[in-house]
Amino acid sequence: MEKSVTGLEDSQAAFRVRGLTKMYRSGDIDVPALRGIDLDICNGEVLVLLGPSGSGKSTFLNILGGLDRPSSGEVRFHDHDLLQMSERQLTRYRRDHVGFVFQFYNLISSLTARENVALVTEIAANPMTPEAALEMVGLKDRIDHFPAQLSGGEQQRVAIARAIAKRPEILLCDEPTGALDSQTGVVVLEAIEHVNTELKTTAVIITHNVAIAAMGSRVASFANGRIAGLSVNHCRRPAHELSW
Repeated sequence: MEKSVTGLEDSQAAFRVRGLTKMYRSGDIDVPALRGIDLDICNGEVLVLLGPSGSGKSTFLNILGGLDRPSSGEVRFHDHDLLQMSERQLTRYRRDHVGFVFQFYNLISSLTARENVALVTEIAANPMTPEAALEMVGLKDRIDHFPAQLSGGEQQRVAIARAIAKRPEILLCDEPTGALDSQTGVVVLEAIEHVNTELKTTAVIITHNVAIAAMGSRVASFANGRIAGLSVNHCRRPAHELSW
């Protein structure tokens, strides 16, 4: 069987990315966000994207999630070429396969935790119940609380529950602890770690925090729109051992 650029068999790859570029137009100037990314993302791994703001991490994540289209290159999700998908197909791809967690929680203030999660379960093909999703992130006793009654970390865990309630194959997290203190951030990372273990969900986590990289299966370091380094974490640390 053919080996990938990571040395892994292609059958192990959830994503296969080759020659990925993204240019943005600013007036008469083309601004490169990605400058030729080659990367395989493995089924069930926790991949941490590390790097400073403006290095291309969020652009890359948005392309993986079908929220943005590249300028050139190849992005395959299993046997599906994202670049060849129509807008309708991308919408279905996001709905059926991808869960998103962002720095800001985007909860609806007039809905309880249970009701916020139910917004996803009502349209998903094979969802878990809102109660089960919230229990998975440690919020079994907070399901009928409104966002204003929850701490920042609890709100982020509701957002994670909402993302994973449809049983996504992929969980894309863009600075999920960026608005949280260290102690609360560890609790949120523990929830992501638990989801990865229990649901076998492939997780991609963006951070600029070097300490968080220790929980990843692998770490891709971004710089100036390129992957400057790709390392395997042979001594992964569980989230509860992290501090920053």
